[in-house]
Amino acid sequence: MALIEIENLTKHFGEVVAVDRFNLQIEAGEFLTLLGPSGCGKTTVLRMIAGLEIPDEGEIRVGGTPVFASREGLFVPPAKRGVGLVFQSYALWPHMNVFENVAFGLQIQKRDKAALSAQVHSALNYMRLEGLAERYPQQLSGGQQQRVALARMLVTQPSVFLMDEPLSNLDAKLRMEMRAEIKRLHRESKATTVYVTHDQNEALTMSTKVAVMDRGLLQQVAPPQELYKRPANLFVADFIGSPTINFVPGKIIGTPDGIFFKGDPFVMPTPSFKDCVNRKVVAAIRPEDIRIQKEAQENSVPGEIYAILPAGSEVILQVKRGDLTLSVRQMGETSLEVGDRIHLLFSVESVLFYDQEDRTLLYPRGQEVSL
Repeated sequence: MALIEIENLTKHFGEVVAVDRFNLQIEAGEFLTLLGPSGCGKTTVLRMIAGLEIPDEGEIRVGGTPVFASREGLFVPPAKRGVGLVFQSYALWPHMNVFENVAFGLQIQKRDKAALSAQVHSALNYMRLEGLAERYPQQLSGGQQQRVALARMLVTQPSVFLMDEPLSNLDAKLRMEMRAEIKRLHRESKATTVYVTHDQNEALTMSTKVAVMDRGLLQQVAPPQELYKRPANLFVADFIGSPTINFVPGKIIGTPDGIFFKGDPFVMPTPSFKDCVNRKVVAAIRPEDIRIQKEAQENSVPGEIYAILPAGSEVILQVKRGDLTLSVRQMGETSLEVGDRIHLLFSVESVLFYDQEDRTLLYPRGQEVSL
C-alpha cells in the first residue's frame, strides 16, 4: 500500500512552472530519493508534502488521508501531517542547547517532563550524541549538528521522514559517514523516507527507489540499479553516471546481411531491432562497457588516446575518433599514453538505443521492462 500518494501536483512561482502535473506513489517503508539538477522542482515537491508550500493544483494523501486537495480547498497544516523534517541548514536554535533543540517538538506537544526527558536522551543515545546534551550548536562540528537535527526529527516518532539535501554542507568523509547513519536510521525505524539531493552517488547508494526530475517533470522512477542500467530517456541516461554515458547518433539500417546500427564510427549488428529499420537513433554506451585493445580485432573501432585521467582505483581514458570523444573506464593503472593508437571493443548487449525524436529508450521485441 502506498503511504504517500501524489496526484497531478502543480506549483507556479510567477510565470515559472516549478512542478508540472506531478504524480507519484511512495510505498510504506520505502526510501525514495527525489533526484535532479538545481531548479528541477525536487525541493518544491518535498516542501509541498511537508505543507511548507501550498500547491496550485492536485492532491496529496498520507496514509490514505488527504492532507491537500485543491478541488475541496483542503489544506492540513505541517504540524498535523505526521512528518519529520531535516533541512539543509540544520535549522538548530542557537540559543538552545542540544537537549532543548531535540526536545522542542515534544514541548510543543506538551509531553510529560519525565517522558520527554527519557525520549530525548534515547534519541541522543541513538544518534551517538551522549555527553553533548548541554552543548550549544556553535560548539558542535558539522557532523554533530547534523546528528542533532536527525535526533530532533526522530524523537517525535513521525511515520514519514522528509530530508532536504541534509548532507550538502559536510565534507566528503563526513558525508560518507552520515549516509551510513541515515541508512541505518531508515532500516531500523522502518519509516517511509523522502530524500532530496542533486548528488547521484547519494541517490544510488541510499535509496530503494529514485525519482528523477527535470524542469518540474518526473522523468523516471525506478530502483537504483535499473535506473543506471536502463535509463528511460536521454536526459536520465546523461544525468546518471560518472563519467557520463557515451552518445553516438546514427540510424538503424537493413541490409542483405541483417539489421545494423550505423553511426560514425560504429557499425554493429542489432538483430533485435528489426522493427526499427530506418529510424534515427542514439546509441548509448557506459564507459565501463568499452574495452581497449592495442591490436585490431573483428568489429573493433580504431581511435587515439586524447586524455588520461587517473582516479585512484580506476582510470578514465578519453578516446578521439574524428569529431567524437568517448570516455572509457578501466580499473587499476594503465600503460597507455596520450597519442597512442588503440582499438575499441564493446558488446551489442551493453548498448542502449534511444529514438532521436522523442528521446525515449527503444526496447527489443518481447522484452519486459519496468519503468
